[in-house]
Amino acid sequence: MTENTQQQPASNPELPTQYVPAEVEGKLYERWVDRGYFEADEKSEKPPFTVVIPPPNVTGSLHLGHAFEHTLIDAVTRRKRMQGYETLWQPGMDHAGIATQNVVERELGKEGKSRHDLGREAFVERVWKWKAESGGQISGQMRRLGDGVAWSRERFTMDEGLSKAVQTIFKKLYDDELIYRAERIINWCPRCLTAISDIEVEYQDDDGELVSLKYGEGEDSVVVATTRAETMLGDTAVAVHPDDERYAHLIGKRITLPLTDRTIPVVADTHVDPEFGTGAVKVTPAHDPNDFEIGRRHDLPNITVMDERAVITVPGPFEGLDRMEARSAIVAALRAEGRIVAEKRPYTHSVGHCSRCKTTIEPRLSLQWWVKVGPLAKAAGDAVRDDRVTIHPKEMESRYFGWVDNLHDWCISRQLWWGHRIPVWYGPNGETVCVGPDDEAPTGEGWTQDTDVLDTWFSSGLWPFSTLGWPEQTPSVEKFYPNSIMITGYDILFFWVARMMMFGLYAMDGTPPFHTIVLHGMVRDQFGKKMSKSFGNAVNPLDWMDTYGSDAVRFTLARGANPGVDVPIGEDWVQGSRNFANKVWNATRFAMMNGATVEGPLPDAAEMSATDRWILSRLNAVVAEVDAYYEDYQFAKLSDALFHFAWDEVFDWYVELSKTTFIDGGEAAKVSGRVLGEVLDVTLRLLHPIVPFVTETLWTTLTGKESVVVADWPADSGFRDTAAEREIEHLQQVITEVRRFRSDQGLQPGQKVPARLDLTGTPLAAHEAAIRQLLRLQPEGEGFHATATLPVEGATVALDLSGTIDIEAERKRLTKDLGAAEREKAQATAKLGNEAFLAKAPDNVVEKIRGRLTKADADIERLTAQLAGLPQG
Repeated sequence: MTENTQQQPASNPELPTQYVPAEVEGKLYERWVDRGYFEADEKSEKPPFTVVIPPPNVTGSLHLGHAFEHTLIDAVTRRKRMQGYETLWQPGMDHAGIATQNVVERELGKEGKSRHDLGREAFVERVWKWKAESGGQISGQMRRLGDGVAWSRERFTMDEGLSKAVQTIFKKLYDDELIYRAERIINWCPRCLTAISDIEVEYQDDDGELVSLKYGEGEDSVVVATTRAETMLGDTAVAVHPDDERYAHLIGKRITLPLTDRTIPVVADTHVDPEFGTGAVKVTPAHDPNDFEIGRRHDLPNITVMDERAVITVPGPFEGLDRMEARSAIVAALRAEGRIVAEKRPYTHSVGHCSRCKTTIEPRLSLQWWVKVGPLAKAAGDAVRDDRVTIHPKEMESRYFGWVDNLHDWCISRQLWWGHRIPVWYGPNGETVCVGPDDEAPTGEGWTQDTDVLDTWFSSGLWPFSTLGWPEQTPSVEKFYPNSIMITGYDILFFWVARMMMFGLYAMDGTPPFHTIVLHGMVRDQFGKKMSKSFGNAVNPLDWMDTYGSDAVRFTLARGANPGVDVPIGEDWVQGSRNFANKVWNATRFAMMNGATVEGPLPDAAEMSATDRWILSRLNAVVAEVDAYYEDYQFAKLSDALFHFAWDEVFDWYVELSKTTFIDGGEAAKVSGRVLGEVLDVTLRLLHPIVPFVTETLWTTLTGKESVVVADWPADSGFRDTAAEREIEHLQQVITEVRRFRSDQGLQPGQKVPARLDLTGTPLAAHEAAIRQLLRLQPEGEGFHATATLPVEGATVALDLSGTIDIEAERKRLTKDLGAAEREKAQATAKLGNEAFLAKAPDNVVEKIRGRLTKADADIERLTAQLAGLPQG
């Protein structure tokens, strides 16, 4: 298991008495970067391992979600690098169209200007200037966290190379008739003044009103209900189900539309549910997606009644009113005409909001650019179904299929100025020309480029290959595509992962962009509540890093990372991880001061004590366990396994059990010193991907070698010693049982007690010195009087507690506890003997009662032995 890189002499290695992260982390990270540890060489003969960073917005800063995701990716890539892969973690940022434009527009607003005052070209220049000065602060924060990314390869979704990739794939899709321009109902944000996609709409329950309106007169009247009364100005029909006998006489007739001088037809359409409401619905094709489809089927006109700011444009008394103002005014006018049949307030219903600015979305008929996703989405679904791509955890597959199998065409145009301009030109005579990156744009009078830009997700969907130099067949594309893995949150499975799958398969000749998709959950507070500034529970991870160190934050996040499950986190957990880092530091420092070394080969097993063989056996088992967890992306389990092995087995047991050996000196101390050095070497390497800073400092000091970043990942040597493991488990049981007894008697941990140990005929005889030291047991000496005798796991420990406890009070306490244990046993036995109970009770309840019975039996045995050990009379 010892790593074979060249060893530098470690003369008198010393560590400070305390680990102070702030004095270590920044210097270590810059050293790693300066030495090029995180760079990737496409000429390398090593097998590739590639992962791209989910590109954070250029407007963003590091939040706990980023820190969580980056910790998982960094852990995987650090391990792969140690395993000998040519590892590329590709960094970069997203231009974040709407978000970035909003930021710069707010800055202009402080100057009393709008983007229109500057004009498009000057505004875009202003955004680039802002990006250079203020954008991308997240890069420095990633360094704080320890992200091992290839900084020399950093990309931006609007840099020259990625812009070429965007133009290339747009042209290819356009030529293949997979991109088209058409009038459709889109989600429109009246605040951002742009279309947004379905997945950028956030739905929430809002209190509104449900108003029932009467259209038409007398027998030719019908009642419809709406939550958006202002849209009735754009109604072009009323629809009923063709089999609804209540309205059979109206189908084909025209009825009066209130507040207007128009009449509208009554049409029959199977989309209408006759059981819902009155069974009749108003049809506003220009302002509702379902109505739009009804309108297409019945060749109805589309009347737009609002402008891009959701202000009423219909001539008349409501013209110029905001949609919400118009809603109230129109209801009042209808009420005055006696057209209001019923009103319900408040009426709670689901309403779409812009995910960027939280403004209520307005469905709106608009001429936009679309991707025909049918064949692309089918390919994305097939790649998972035929196992070319694996989704982890597997239960997330259903969510993925539910999306790609029912995907609507994707609106990709945005009415913004910041972003990739749509590469289409329009001529004076109605010509349309799509221009590729190597084409000349048409010139001459009357030719203009489309004013819209592309949806941000269009360019980020190319991220796994555009960052490698595509559309050129670069050495990086050949070496590092497809990516090995994609680690990201389940919340952007639809936003981003599905887009990358569609574009990767399409652009790269059917090769998916990655082999494995690993989906993690969302970070929440310790009570499971979503973190939000408005809730007052949002945390800046940099604050925790300043206080506890980056390793503590990383380890806390990794310990909560169960696949696909949300991660609760609280500051006290970070404190616990800081304590763990300090424990690793202090224990390693102590071990090195007491003979731990990596010099020379490991001694033969025959030269080792049972304690030495036990810890090496456990070490190899943990190496195998951690490897298995990594391959299954079980970050919480592997972190927990390392925590308990390092803290419990190495530091609390092996180091403590070995103290007498080190004190005695001699050959046994040299053997244990070499074993302890091996255990620390391997344990620090196992811990390194999760807690890189403290392990780098300790490992380089212990070994004298260059860096744990480029050390070999530990391998399971296959060494196991089950006999030694049983022996030390027996020893641990004895020590634990006596410690419990001491605690029950109220003895202080450091209080020494005379004791007689009868270990004859057991392997524990060789451990008497360690037992006495760990339990603070003195030799029995003259006048020894056994006041308590403990038969523990085949051995007998007799203690002289004269003068340390009140025997009669202890007898009463133990008798009371024994009675409680016997009652618990009787209750559990009765339930398990009740056939009716067993037939009805769930399996987990029955198992719980069996566990109570087992514990009661153990308590009775322990308490009976303790009572028997007390002196009589």
